[in-house]
Amino acid sequence: MIGENRRAHWDHVYLSKGEAGVSWFEPTPTASLDLIRRHAGSVAAPLADIGGGASHLVDSLLEDGFDAVTVLDLSAAALEASRRRLGADAGKVEWIVADVTTWEPMRSYDIWHDRAAFHFLTEPKAREAYIERLRMALSPGGHAIIATFAPDGPERCSGLPVVRYDPATLAETIGAPFRLVDERRCLHTTPWGSRQAFQYSVLERS
Repeated sequence: MIGENRRAHWDHVYLSKGEAGVSWFEPTPTASLDLIRRHAGSVAAPLADIGGGASHLVDSLLEDGFDAVTVLDLSAAALEASRRRLGADAGKVEWIVADVTTWEPMRSYDIWHDRAAFHFLTEPKAREAYIERLRMALSPGGHAIIATFAPDGPERCSGLPVVRYDPATLAETIGAPFRLVDERRCLHTTPWGSRQAFQYSVLERS
């Protein structure tokens, strides 16, 4: 699934289910916040939330004092949900409607955060395009925090197949100039009570 088909799919998901009706919804994204706080260095660190959609991560980052936050998502409907929720605070965030595999970053970031976007890229060319954007966007010494379904996690999500990873296979897939410096396994509880195994990998750019 590429291009406008992907965009239409995710717009439909958010418009039909709402921000709290999708399986990955978290009222407070604890694992992401913990890893960002550990590796960001300061709240002035430029941060990109890739596939951030209607996630509440941006709310928590603003509460923490992060003042250079960018949220990128393929779905304009998802980003609009976040803007409405934040109200006046939405003006503190840069919002980008784009496919990360074709996006042309206009600045560098110290933190690249992705919770469950990369694992939807099942085609090698799409993964290569994502990794190229990661290389373009992340500053030397910066950290990519990438969460995917773990090997014992679901094989599909929102009607689409995913690729599951452990930290070692994700680090191998991303490749140089990145090295694995931190990892975490989490069991996420969906809004309807099922459990999903995630792995979080932190990759530092040399």
